[in-house]
Amino acid sequence: MQKLNFPEYNFRFKNSENRVAIFDEIRKKFILLTPEEWVRQHVIQFLLQDNNYPKNYTNVEKVLKINGLTKRYDAVVFEPDGSVFLLVECKAPSVKITQDTFDQIARYNMTAKARYMMVTNGLNHYFCRMDYNEEKYVFLRELPEFKSDK
Repeated sequence: MQKLNFPEYNFRFKNSENRVAIFDEIRKKFILLTPEEWVRQHVIQFLLQDNNYPKNYTNVEKVLKINGLTKRYDAVVFEPDGSVFLLVECKAPSVKITQDTFDQIARYNMTAKARYMMVTNGLNHYFCRMDYNEEKYVFLRELPEFKSDK
């Protein structure tokens, strides 16, 4: 797999029927290794190891209902009260991060109402804070420390 713009992490792999799977420590199972999954697994380690986000508040690939449509978010970090601290959208490294990508996570966030968002293709990372009063996102240099104000 392609080298990504994250620190080096140790992953567990498994070969089955000429297909490679990677262990997801949040879902506690092996997942088929695709370019997007490679990015997602790096994001999980980045959140847990480098940002010290709590593992028990982190969730991966769950369903979100938006205007009656079923969408799947890549990763989310919850607050202790169940509100969303961080919403993450992952793309494969070959996918450019465009305005469409931000529009996608913004649509997801209309339901999730996250305080922060992250968009990454593993090579380029974008972090932003939601300013609900001004109805815009404010770009940040890095992810905030996980501190629940609630």
